[in-house]
Amino acid sequence: MSELERILVPPGKKGHVSVAHLSRYWYVACLSSELGSRPIARTVLGTPMALFRIDGRAAALLDRCAHRNLPLSQGRVTSDGFLTCRYHGWQYDGSGLCRLVPGLLDRTSDRERRVLSFPVREQQGLVWVYASADAEPDREPFALPLTSEPGYATVLRRVEAHATLHAVLENALDVPHTGYLHRGLFRGGGKHSITAVVRRSADRVETEYLGEPRPSGVAARLLSPRGGPVQHWDRFILPSVAQVEYRLGDDAHFLVTSACTPVTDFRTRLFAVVSFRTRIPARLVKPVLEPIALRIFGQDAAILRAQSRNIRRFGGEQFMSTELDLMGPHIWRLLRHAERGEVPPSQKIDEQRVTFMA
Repeated sequence: MSELERILVPPGKKGHVSVAHLSRYWYVACLSSELGSRPIARTVLGTPMALFRIDGRAAALLDRCAHRNLPLSQGRVTSDGFLTCRYHGWQYDGSGLCRLVPGLLDRTSDRERRVLSFPVREQQGLVWVYASADAEPDREPFALPLTSEPGYATVLRRVEAHATLHAVLENALDVPHTGYLHRGLFRGGGKHSITAVVRRSADRVETEYLGEPRPSGVAARLLSPRGGPVQHWDRFILPSVAQVEYRLGDDAHFLVTSACTPVTDFRTRLFAVVSFRTRIPARLVKPVLEPIALRIFGQDAAILRAQSRNIRRFGGEQFMSTELDLMGPHIWRLLRHAERGEVPPSQKIDEQRVTFMA
């Protein structure tokens, strides 16, 4: 029985939990600003890692000294750029090779004295780690759009949810719940007919909403005080990026890109990057927009925690979906497809249309 089954499924019960493990992909381990002169501990896809800098460059090792199993994240980085275990002082370079065992006359390293290392990329204020140790990535991390575009302001925040990666991704891209859970802050009130066009390709699914009025609530009025036509897209991009984009008349363009990192099966960390342009100066918008966004996420986090607790209580999931569940089933199929390493036979884009009231 797996660790997940031991925790979530009571003895004698058969349960199912939607957890996908995609190890040959990039995930955000931390913000660049979090990685200073001391190593830090992070967990990605259930794997404990020690992150540190060598000559200004980020590195990631398995968080366990090869000698006596101490967490390397509790050590320190020497002036000559080695990660040193605080127990016996073994020193490791960024590739995981032990370069010094204090007191040992033979100071040459060999592959018997090493720890696993993980490929690292640092870009746009984020430190990305490839979840497969000692592997050669066949792709680069996701590049955040608009962060350096003239006229746009960007806010970067880290938040956390006690839920599976799939549950977090579906929640981030689920329109129907916003009129209930976030009423007054974002949506709620009138009913309008909206057509959703869902397009799925090899590594993503996108929903475009046609005929959508400007969402009611404080957030939309702030971003687009004059109203006008609305363009709205929700996107999932493998393995774990959720993206929400709004163009509100001529006033505003609003893009939220959430890079979601599965810490464990039921804990997901989100690195949310909000890039926006409005008629109102960004210095006036940020102090108002950020508390609203955090309030909305707080409501989502509470719902996701309650959902996870109930899954535990019942020993597994039982979903009943309708055509209004536009993104979740597509996301799950793409996750499972990628987990099995299957290569799609073609890059054809599948399209479907759903009309609903919101």
